[in-house]
Amino acid sequence: MASNFPSLSDVLYQELRSTVRGDAYRRGDPSFLDYSRMFNGDVKVSAMAVVCPLDAPDISQVILFCRKHSISASVKAGGYGTAGWAVGGDIIIDLCKITDIDIEPPAADGSFTSIRDMPLLGGKGKVKAGPPLLPTVASSKRRREDDDELRSYDLASATVADFLYPGGSSAPFADRPPVTRRRLEFTAPALETPQMSTYPATSGSSHNPNTTLLSSNSLGSSIAMVSNPLVFDLPSMDGAATAVALPSPLPDTSSKPPPCLSSLDDPFSYLDDTQNSPAPPAASTSRLAQFMPNALFATPSFLESPTNILTYAMPIYSHAFMTFGAGKRQKEIDQFSAANPLEAMSLAGGRGAVPYHVPSAAHPVGSAIMILGGFGFLGRLHGLSSDNLVEAEVVLADGQIVVVSHNEHPDLWWALRGAGPAFGVVTRYKARAYPVPVVFAGNLIYRFHRATAPSLVKHFRDCVKGAPRELYANVLLTAGPAGQDSLVVIQMCYVGPKVKGQEFLQAISSWDGERCLLNEVDEKSFLHQQDSVAQVLRGKAGNKWFIRSALISSLPDDIVNKTVLQFADTPVGCTWLFELAGGALGDFEDNCIPKAQRQASFTVAALHQWDIDFQDPRCVHSAEEWIAETLAPVTLGGPLPSFLGRQEPPGRVIACYGENWARLCEVKQKYDPDNFFRNSFWPLNAEGEIIEPEEHEPQHIQF
Repeated sequence: MASNFPSLSDVLYQELRSTVRGDAYRRGDPSFLDYSRMFNGDVKVSAMAVVCPLDAPDISQVILFCRKHSISASVKAGGYGTAGWAVGGDIIIDLCKITDIDIEPPAADGSFTSIRDMPLLGGKGKVKAGPPLLPTVASSKRRREDDDELRSYDLASATVADFLYPGGSSAPFADRPPVTRRRLEFTAPALETPQMSTYPATSGSSHNPNTTLLSSNSLGSSIAMVSNPLVFDLPSMDGAATAVALPSPLPDTSSKPPPCLSSLDDPFSYLDDTQNSPAPPAASTSRLAQFMPNALFATPSFLESPTNILTYAMPIYSHAFMTFGAGKRQKEIDQFSAANPLEAMSLAGGRGAVPYHVPSAAHPVGSAIMILGGFGFLGRLHGLSSDNLVEAEVVLADGQIVVVSHNEHPDLWWALRGAGPAFGVVTRYKARAYPVPVVFAGNLIYRFHRATAPSLVKHFRDCVKGAPRELYANVLLTAGPAGQDSLVVIQMCYVGPKVKGQEFLQAISSWDGERCLLNEVDEKSFLHQQDSVAQVLRGKAGNKWFIRSALISSLPDDIVNKTVLQFADTPVGCTWLFELAGGALGDFEDNCIPKAQRQASFTVAALHQWDIDFQDPRCVHSAEEWIAETLAPVTLGGPLPSFLGRQEPPGRVIACYGENWARLCEVKQKYDPDNFFRNSFWPLNAEGEIIEPEEHEPQHIQF
């Protein structure tokens, strides 16, 4: 971070501190570094101060302070954006102290408690009419510790961790510059695979977000048959003891997935098989969860235990409502979901519990994913993150605080879900969360070879064609273990038990062009599955990051062939992703993300990282060439807004919104006419003229 930028004057600093209840730090204060740091290390922070408001009134005061003194502001809600908009203002508004969170089942009529009736504990305003929110306030030191813990992804799969981190390092690219990969040339023996089962072409049932209670006919994808249930006493919500049935899993007599290579056959056989120490489970505030033995939903051993009810618990509600502050990162929200399951019924009678999760991108992301699209493992089943937002507390450009929903400020509500950072500061979100008793998920890892990789990618494409909404799948071309060849990684996540998802694994794993180095697909908790992409990417905070993305209509053979040849010459640290889209994405048309983008077959992304001290133009140029040139014949407009990155051409930003761009500009003119929220992706100035990225984006160390 450069040191020749100005700090806030004593007079202004004292005025700022006197207007907010939260903390404020000037440049030069050690805490300034902690709160202005971004995940992308290639960002120059020129801000004079950072303020950590405690609530919406605090943010309103900061906005009025900035307007009074003609000072620009930027908003940081996690710090994962690669462009650095979050720290581009003179004053950084860091939302990290707004961490209240709560979950509630729907009322009998399907309604929920409004955010305005759920004030923060210790906050100003009304007497609480709804359930209390649970706040946490962290010091800068504690925030750093939380960051470190959140960046541990080994619970996704200890097997994958051992494979990718043979030396125990979580930063395989930190000690070496990008180089063209060395190819390992060898002939692997053929791998026996099970016969491929019949593949269904159903597209799944239609999405109906208004359904509240689950019928017995809608539970097939979440429940497996059980016998010989175990029973323990669980205190009920009113203090009485209730018997809870814990089914014993039936023995698995189905065909097994392809075996992994033994250490004698594996070309990476030198890799250690060291154990990883699991992180402690998240604390639960649920009375139901507290009476469950062994913190069931937060421990990796739970799924293997004889008291596993995740697969067999029957959700009572089709969805719940999660309310959370903008300072919560997605992993923290998922941890809360796992530690606070809602009551369910077991097939054998009695009571159980099931965690409910908000659809989001995989870890790590901040809360702004809720207003920028957000596609992840639940996206094909339930839609984008922004599609599942039902209410938001927003501070506008004039300092006004409003609650926005379908019924209040409908024009802003339409724009907020997909373009939110350009329209206001969202302080609290309320979103639908869905029951996820268990997922059948994991990785199939193959050696990357330019001669066989096209066949594998095409096989993946053909297998997932017509897949049901419960199935998420992607294929990544990525770097291998340090010093070794690149990998092709297929990730699948079936939202349901193994008995329902194993036929899709059998189809995908039937490819026999290369030996499978690792197959660890199994039943998992959704919390741990959310770490799986980050575990394979091995992303390191402080590295340089560059991201480009697109939505494509199809994946023809010639595009696959060109992609593999281009990827073979990229530097180490580059990952290219094809992610199956479709499903529920096409069910929503009431926000600013246009229908054309929602009809894409795949989302694709180039996710590039390299050491902060090394400069290699290929890390940028290879991503640009692949996205802008190779994929151009099948590209649909721009990417999902959540994938917008640094130095993004204005035309690509506008293309994200397609036919909705003109209306979006009208709403912008109404709610932010002088472009106060200029430190965002918004590619226009206050006069409505197109501006280049460097005019609303912080400088980068080397670009």
